[in-house]
Amino acid sequence: MTTTTGALAILVGGGPAPGINAVIAAATIEARNRGLTVLGCHDGYQWLMQNDTSHVEELEIPALSRIHFEGGSVLRTSRANPARSAETLQNVAEALQRLGAAYLLTIGGDDTASGAAAVARVRGGTLSVAHVPKTIDNDLPLPPGVPTFGYTTAVDVGKDLVRNLMKDAATTDKWYFVTIMGRHAGHLALGIGSAAGATLTVIGEEFPPGPVSLGQIADILEGAIIKRRVQGREHGVALLAEGLIERLDPETLSQIERDPYGNVRLAELELSRLLKQRVAASLGARGIATSIVAKDIGYELRCAPPGGFDIHYCRGLGYWATRFLLEGGTEALVTMQGDTFVPVPFRELIDGKTGRFRVRHVDVKSVAYQMLAAYMIRLTRADLEDPEQVRALARAGALDEGTLVKRFGR
Repeated sequence: MTTTTGALAILVGGGPAPGINAVIAAATIEARNRGLTVLGCHDGYQWLMQNDTSHVEELEIPALSRIHFEGGSVLRTSRANPARSAETLQNVAEALQRLGAAYLLTIGGDDTASGAAAVARVRGGTLSVAHVPKTIDNDLPLPPGVPTFGYTTAVDVGKDLVRNLMKDAATTDKWYFVTIMGRHAGHLALGIGSAAGATLTVIGEEFPPGPVSLGQIADILEGAIIKRRVQGREHGVALLAEGLIERLDPETLSQIERDPYGNVRLAELELSRLLKQRVAASLGARGIATSIVAKDIGYELRCAPPGGFDIHYCRGLGYWATRFLLEGGTEALVTMQGDTFVPVPFRELIDGKTGRFRVRHVDVKSVAYQMLAAYMIRLTRADLEDPEQVRALARAGALDEGTLVKRFGR
């Protein structure tokens, strides 16, 4: 067994994701086997920002060896931002130094990683930092085909929830408008929609650059309802990527509260409810009664027990992140690409304009997206160029043919 000096501190930031505990356990086991003290910092940066070390506990193998099966985080988590001020950054650096931490392993998204890099700079090279990318949104800048941990479990759990809604919709002739968590990108909504076979999924990436109006989104949903009516069906489930909210006009966004990192608190704006009201009013004005239920899915996914893939994946991430630190590495995001461990330096991930980690968006030109779009029920250019189909759609939507083509052909 190799003996290394200094302690390894571990903390979790941002929202929960299935697999966090597997990372913590694997990192602790490897570090303890190499003779290190392992320190678990509760609630992310929250207490360290106050130079308070009373919420730090020493982690041992016996207590953690089976936690990889569990959802949530044994260290809890928070969105506290250490870079909020020079004072809070200094407090975190001093607290970790007082604890004897020579290594810091952070688990989280881009904000958590940015905070770790800032703390490392304050410590002037005396603190080595590695970051394990965690988000069910799957939007961190990993190579194509490499998921962020928690994503595959979230898709699997979300698929079952949407399947139940689809059965309820068919049984009761309802439409469900379901907002799916995903701040910046539509990966999770698409993944769940594909796995469940939802009627359609709407994501921010399908729109051209610039603000998106509620009316544009509502027209896509209303068009899908009309097309389903032509097919003799009065029900369906439409998934809406939460990130659509950030694409809305600035006036709407200005009314929403923001978190400590400056991100819009997306849950404050009930997208599915607003769209339900708009679509139901539009159809109702033409004498079409449609039962629409608004729902959100997201928090139900974050603390689900991880599936087999995420457990295996996260154990590898925790093990190799610890090895990376103890072998002299620092300031990198750790990835498993196939069977290979690949650390990616923070500097390669930062967007030069924003100073933050780049976002991995859905590539709507990819063959994968084209396949998903082909299975969705939504009005297409082909529908509006077929005279017979236009006549049927106009009857089902209680519109004249010219108005139908003009409105839904935008």
